[in-house]
Amino acid sequence: MHQGNQTSISEFLLLGLSNKPEQQKLLFVLFLGMYLVTVVGNGLIILAIGLDSYLHTPMYLFLANLSFADISSISTSVPKMLMNIQTKSQSISYESCITQMYFSVVFVVIDNFLLGVMAYNRFAAICHPLNYTTIMEPRLCILLTVIPWVLSNLVALTHTLLLLRLVFCDSNALPHFFCDLSPLLKLSFSDTMINELVLFVLGLSVITFPFALILFSYVCIVRAVLRLSSTEGMWKAFSTCGSHLTVVLLFYGTIVGVYFFPSSTDPDNRDKIGAVLFTVVTPMMNPFIYSLRNKDMKGVLAKFIHSKKWFCL
Repeated sequence: MHQGNQTSISEFLLLGLSNKPEQQKLLFVLFLGMYLVTVVGNGLIILAIGLDSYLHTPMYLFLANLSFADISSISTSVPKMLMNIQTKSQSISYESCITQMYFSVVFVVIDNFLLGVMAYNRFAAICHPLNYTTIMEPRLCILLTVIPWVLSNLVALTHTLLLLRLVFCDSNALPHFFCDLSPLLKLSFSDTMINELVLFVLGLSVITFPFALILFSYVCIVRAVLRLSSTEGMWKAFSTCGSHLTVVLLFYGTIVGVYFFPSSTDPDNRDKIGAVLFTVVTPMMNPFIYSLRNKDMKGVLAKFIHSKKWFCL
């Protein structure tokens, strides 16, 4: 990384969500609870899908990947935040900060791509039910799983390489609870125009292409469902999309609410709110949405929890 030539600081200070000492215990308990709920909830989904052959379908393959990404996303930021609160230390090394930034980008981007892939899977299942197994063949499923991970790492690598060329001097205090890309750019003494341009272009592409795929898929799904003569058939078709559509609305609703309709708060607080929603709240909500709205998942989870496998674990 040529740190000696690029920066005169060896660590950053994470100022966290609040500088009031009396709020630290509350933040520790709150985020520890959300972290445990997220890990256990998504972990159960991964275990249930892995152990029950009935769920070895493309839809649940993508869901398992989403759950793994959610566990990884919250694990990138929250454990370090909890450790800093517990030890009353705000420091994070330069290398650890860059690494944390890299993986935080990877897992937010992968969530976005996987939502697009899952929408396409719903489109194939509802609009082409007779050809579904032919369309979603194992080779395509593997491809649709691998490509989002590759693209996400390429996006993160691009931001990381551009960040490593920046100079950080004197001020090393990040007004955030983890090393997010935007606060790091604001802290640099270098010209960040290229970084901000790449951030805008890649960010717009990462949001636009999956959202366009989701929009196309659901327009086709609605048109196909409305052609059904049976009301029961229409309701069943729509209900199979309920979980995914709820997660999509939560994910993109957060983007719109935080970044397109900002409140009167300053940009630093807005970035913190967005980061908490993306890296903590959304990963925590996904298991509840998919398990509570999915009969198959509820049945498998109930059977798994009451089985001997659960007690052995």
